[in-house]
Amino acid sequence: MTVASRQRLDAGIMAYEMRIEHEPQAPVSEAEALAGGMVVRDLNAWYGSFQALREVGVLAAPKRITAIIGPSGCGKSTLIRCFNRMHEVAPSARVSGQVLLRGEDVYAPGTDPVLVRRRVGMVFQKPNPFPTMSIFDNVAAGLRLNGFLVRRSDLVDAVERSLRQAALWDEVNDKPNRPATELSGGQQQRLCIARALAVEPEVLLMDEPCSALDPVATLKIEDLMRELAREYTIVIVTHNMQQAARVSDYTAVMMMAEDRAGEMIEFGPTREVFTYPKDKRTEDYITGRFG
Repeated sequence: MTVASRQRLDAGIMAYEMRIEHEPQAPVSEAEALAGGMVVRDLNAWYGSFQALREVGVLAAPKRITAIIGPSGCGKSTLIRCFNRMHEVAPSARVSGQVLLRGEDVYAPGTDPVLVRRRVGMVFQKPNPFPTMSIFDNVAAGLRLNGFLVRRSDLVDAVERSLRQAALWDEVNDKPNRPATELSGGQQQRLCIARALAVEPEVLLMDEPCSALDPVATLKIEDLMRELAREYTIVIVTHNMQQAARVSDYTAVMMMAEDRAGEMIEFGPTREVFTYPKDKRTEDYITGRFG
């Protein structure tokens, strides 16, 4: 390893050590992930004849944050879209393998994908509040669509709970009926997190949730992720090595094979992946030598 590469790697380690809640993690067992998190086995995904993922396996520990990192085009976003069956919405998309949520295969015959997406929420890269709805109605939308909480008082309580969980309540409680589009970019992303939390999912997927935000808003989202990990299993896709080091407990590294299919080359506790990577490609990526 060159001096420059070592320095870049050390910077990532320092970011990890500076986490607000630093708890060195032991390797997650499949039994632990089956009991309360997600287990992905031999996952393959296609867009028509193009294979986007090949034989991917992941263990998402319950009430922990798993980061998925890797260069552009290696299938990270496709991977987490498979976790809640959003991949199949794309034309000619298909999947093989297993995605087990608390031991139940979300792709089992007869499984309702709408119920899967309620149990496995998604927050996208760009904040996407419903533009014609108020702050209140954005958070309430999922509850109404799923037939929850008919009584207005219950709905109000659920919206407040979700906004508090997303660390947004104190900033919007005086005007919950104003348009969501009046919020800043960081506030809009926290609103989208509140909307996802309103239906009380078991897992929260976050696809580069800070890439469109400034550093201050990014820090707020990262602090929020660590807080939410007390209650939820979280899987985050990020291009930001320092962010992965700061917030995650476990890290999965994706790479693109010669035929452009995404493959997982390394998975383990974040400390181990960032300090003693087992695969040379992981070292090259996290030290900035490619990707």
